[in-house]
Amino acid sequence: MKVRSTTVLAVLRDGVGAIGSDGQVTLGNTVAKNGAVKVRPLFGGKVLVGFAGGAADAFTLFEKFEGHLDRYRGHLKRATVEMAREWRNDKFLRRLEAMMIVMDSKDIYTVSGNGDIIESDDNVSSIGSGGPYALAAGRALVENTNLNAEEICQKSLEIAGNICIYTNTHITVLKAEAGEDDNS
Repeated sequence: MKVRSTTVLAVLRDGVGAIGSDGQVTLGNTVAKNGAVKVRPLFGGKVLVGFAGGAADAFTLFEKFEGHLDRYRGHLKRATVEMAREWRNDKFLRRLEAMMIVMDSKDIYTVSGNGDIIESDDNVSSIGSGGPYALAAGRALVENTNLNAEEICQKSLEIAGNICIYTNTHITVLKAEAGEDDNS
């Protein structure tokens, strides 16, 4: 599925997760908005979610995923599996053309409505039209710098925003750190 509407990047480094996105909203060949926020914290800030697709779809999926997080007490993998299962099997949800990245301070998963759940091999994942650019930049920065997760996310999205016409450089970055009571 090709979502030509955004760029979301997630990075894990040194026990810190960072997720960020650009702010551009595109309708056809027109930029409709520059400052949209496409990432959000859930479960008291311990889980971060990013979305590529339509805004109404994002709110629906965020709400569904948050329900699964609550049901499984913040256990990211279990909530992600249940979300993907519901998304794939629900007659309404499976029509949504969207993708999500969900993460905490230990894991990153890319989730689609086809039931796909892709776990990151290298602690860097991306979605959206500028995703390949941000992913390449993120991997290079992880391998060749001492930047923290937030800095890698910010810089990688800036690089993608200077290449992809569906991505801008109005960037939002969120972070999640492992807490002392985090045993999920």
